[in-house]
Amino acid sequence: MEEKNWSSIEVSGMQFGYDGQSPVFIDFTLKILPGSRCLLVGANGSGKTTLLKILAGKHMVGGRDVVRVLNCSAFHDTHLVCSGDLSYLGGSWSKTVGSAGEIPLQGDFSAEHMIFGVEGVDPVRREKLIELLDIDLQWRMHKVSDGQRRRVQICMGLLHPFQVLLLDEVTVDLDVVARLDLLDFFKEECEQRGATIVYATHIFDGLETWATDLAYIHAGELKRTDKLSELGELKNSANLLSVVESWLRSETNTEKKKPTNPPAENQKTSPFDSSPFRSSRHMAYYR
Repeated sequence: MEEKNWSSIEVSGMQFGYDGQSPVFIDFTLKILPGSRCLLVGANGSGKTTLLKILAGKHMVGGRDVVRVLNCSAFHDTHLVCSGDLSYLGGSWSKTVGSAGEIPLQGDFSAEHMIFGVEGVDPVRREKLIELLDIDLQWRMHKVSDGQRRRVQICMGLLHPFQVLLLDEVTVDLDVVARLDLLDFFKEECEQRGATIVYATHIFDGLETWATDLAYIHAGELKRTDKLSELGELKNSANLLSVVESWLRSETNTEKKKPTNPPAENQKTSPFDSSPFRSSRHMAYYR
């Protein structure tokens, strides 16, 4: 039987923008294969968080085939979220995609109450995550540190075995040991279960051997996508941080050379301006 050729994530000619703002993406295309651990890199404001939220089905863009996750529409096919196949962990202290509702994680209740409140969980997986993240079930959520609260949030988001996991700077509050242990767990999930991870981060320590792929975004445009093993700059550099730093510095220097406030008659009108697929939500900034 011929093996089916498909992608875990496929974005084709996507257009998206927030009301009253310039478009974030115009004709954006990206493909990520099953089992990949893909780093999403770019400067603040490049569109990383917006892209992850679109992949998580939090914004509608175009038709059903524009953004496909596990061969389904990220926005329309809600069973992806309900089944736990698609999980998103972002910056807010709340239950996110793959768990039940938007419940704050800063109230006067225990970590045990939060974690054991997630239904349909494999007890063995739950205990493994509690141990991995070094969580004390007696923690009171309104008294713990940001790092401890983040551990509980991550634990809850990983209780159901995912097929696609979207991570937006979730390790920023973790100490070095917790971060490295978590990265090892993610690598195991990809290698043993064929799961796919997209990880947006500015912390690159140890990621040279962790990631399989890299996608670099600048101003909503996919500048390049590479297999890390085939990234020429990495072979001639001390580490991944140095490579990404050179890209970001290069784009910063290019931006400085651009003329400011060009005459109105010289400004181009994007075909996206007439598109009906604009977000109904306002956002002051995006990564």
